[in-house]
Amino acid sequence: MTDHVLTLNAGSSSLKIGLFTAAAEPEVRATGAVERIGGAAALTLEDGAGATLGTRDLGEGGADHAGALDAALAMLREHFPEAGIAAVGHRVVHGGQDHDAPVRLDDAVLARLAELEPFAPLHQPHNLAGVRAARAAFPEAVQVACFDTAFHRHHPFVNDVFGLPRELYDRGVRRYGFHGLSYDYIAGELARAHPALHAGRVAVAHLGNGASICGMVQGRSVASTMGFTALDGLPMGTRVGQLDPGVVLHLIEQEGMSAAEVTGMLYKRSGLLGLSGISNDMRTLEASDDPRADEAIAYFTFRIRREIGAMAAAMEGLDGIVFTGGIGENSARVRREVCAPMSWLGVALDAAANEAGAARIDAGGDVGVLVIPTDEERVIARAAAAALG
Repeated sequence: MTDHVLTLNAGSSSLKIGLFTAAAEPEVRATGAVERIGGAAALTLEDGAGATLGTRDLGEGGADHAGALDAALAMLREHFPEAGIAAVGHRVVHGGQDHDAPVRLDDAVLARLAELEPFAPLHQPHNLAGVRAARAAFPEAVQVACFDTAFHRHHPFVNDVFGLPRELYDRGVRRYGFHGLSYDYIAGELARAHPALHAGRVAVAHLGNGASICGMVQGRSVASTMGFTALDGLPMGTRVGQLDPGVVLHLIEQEGMSAAEVTGMLYKRSGLLGLSGISNDMRTLEASDDPRADEAIAYFTFRIRREIGAMAAAMEGLDGIVFTGGIGENSARVRREVCAPMSWLGVALDAAANEAGAARIDAGGDVGVLVIPTDEERVIARAAAAALG
């Protein structure tokens, strides 16, 4: 048996897996995903080059995360029987105040992370369900948690605090920021391939069903659009983004909504879905001729421009913009609508390069504009391999 590391990224109804060599720079051998856990669950496995190794409808075997993991592992063993799992790396959305780096998981750490579930109710419970399933499947393996909040834990005080009574800050009510694994990867790619930009001030836009922007100075986060929870900042697929807190009070006091009803609306029925009334999927909205779809996209791109401007203020300048995430990497329209009105900030877009999906899409203005595919699983695999010593 050859030592490998397994990466797990558990969502509410999905489970992403990756099989990597246990090396200082892990080599990907396979990636897979189980979609629609709890429903018509289906598993797909690909090799490191992206070729499909197998697909499988799971039926009742995909009723929960444990069953989904069992099915994924069975398919992995079919194709990689020599791969022994020495370490498992987990994406955990919220690390709270305590964790600014990956950490080995034990009962005490797992209990503390469970206390953070109210801070990230769409993600944390499912992340931890994946941890429990992996601990049962690999009781001898090293289990490592990698946190989406960790990358942002060194913000200046003014970018970390709300204008609330100070004792709440001391009790953990503060701006945490998320998507840190993605930003960690982008920072590394900038250092490797674009060292001049890495040394400067860059706004990185992670745009997908969840969306945020991180302001990086010399590869370190100094500000993020997301805050105490993953609701704040940009509008997202189904999440509201920035909202006057008075609206929440109005919904409860005047509209008679319960806290649970408001939570459900803000997390699951707002954002692109709520604005358009059509879909949370950017591809569907871009293909629609319904004017509400155009309005939803217009609001999304306006908020991105607004937050890039805010990041420029926080960083005291702007040298580069990076687009990443499913929308950032694939939607030429979103990139165009974000960049075209920003010439005042030194942004000049190469329209042909943007439409072609090139890696560099600026036209030589003062601000470099890049498209860099993110790889959160590789960040997790590196941490898991490092934990093996």
